[in-house]
Amino acid sequence: MAEGRDYLRIATEEAFCPPEMLGVYAKLIDTKQVDDPGFLGMWGFYISSPTARTTFIRDHLVDVDEKRIAHMDAAGIDKAVLSLTAPGVQIMPKDTAVGFATFANDWLADAIARHPDRYVGLAAAAPQDPAAAAKEIERAVTRLGMRGVIISSHTLGEYLDDQKFWPIFEAAEALDVPIYIHPNTPNRHMYPTLAEKGLDGAIYGFSVETGMHILRIIVAGVFDRFPRLQIVIGHVGESLPFTLYRIDYMHRASTLSGRYEAMKPLKRAPSDYMKENLHYTNSGVAWAPPIRFIQDVIGVDRMMYAMDYPYQYLPAEVETLDAMDMPAADKKAFFQTNAEKLFKM
Repeated sequence: MAEGRDYLRIATEEAFCPPEMLGVYAKLIDTKQVDDPGFLGMWGFYISSPTARTTFIRDHLVDVDEKRIAHMDAAGIDKAVLSLTAPGVQIMPKDTAVGFATFANDWLADAIARHPDRYVGLAAAAPQDPAAAAKEIERAVTRLGMRGVIISSHTLGEYLDDQKFWPIFEAAEALDVPIYIHPNTPNRHMYPTLAEKGLDGAIYGFSVETGMHILRIIVAGVFDRFPRLQIVIGHVGESLPFTLYRIDYMHRASTLSGRYEAMKPLKRAPSDYMKENLHYTNSGVAWAPPIRFIQDVIGVDRMMYAMDYPYQYLPAEVETLDAMDMPAADKKAFFQTNAEKLFKM
């Protein structure tokens, strides 16, 4: 903790992957085994591009020792919550995915054991086999000490609002750990229109796809069925908090009209779930106005800091956020105590 700062900086959306995962991805791309143009487009580029950005990302996804610790020190990051980079195992064939989730969790646990004062981790799971995913989540939390679950949004175009995936929610609620839903590339139906103008990635497509996923979860009644479940979303809530009023209004109007068979009345308004069952990070958005908006509208206790390393590593952004004009207690909650409470650090 630097002189003059009375809070730790805990970064909550920091990606890693074992080197073997890049090998699996390269094979999937070379053999074209996957019907997912978003994955083929993004990882086909990241695996093969020689640019400085892609080289930096590849090199630092697989490093959880000297290089990463040095970068954390240089940026003043005291602790990091590590999670398997998107799309994780969700792009792999089912049997491969189940086994690799176990391997990735063991690999991460070893890294945490080497640096217990700097890292905690989120458990990977394979939604392709919901029962196996629930079992692996329980193992990773109870035996490996993982503090939550990472799901990279859709799994080959399927979303967690489908009840076949609800054992994952059941396991997380029973274990009292949050699920971090990280963006994935837009599904095969959304991807072409976004990609033709370069909008498929973090500039827009990630938030569109992941924000839609969260709304699907809400309107499907997941939080009515699992009222203690907590979900984390990044990138200032994938922009959802800024349209709470309209989401509530149109959900109420649509349920009253009976237009959609799949949209049934909920026990509460969508905004209530977004205030009581969701947590938010600023990952990739070093900008005070949306951070303060979420603190004001959602709650100071539900907004957390994230860097989005190694995809976005700019130490100057940390200084920008340190300088935010907000009460000292709110800033400490943002950088430190909210993460400590949610992830039981």
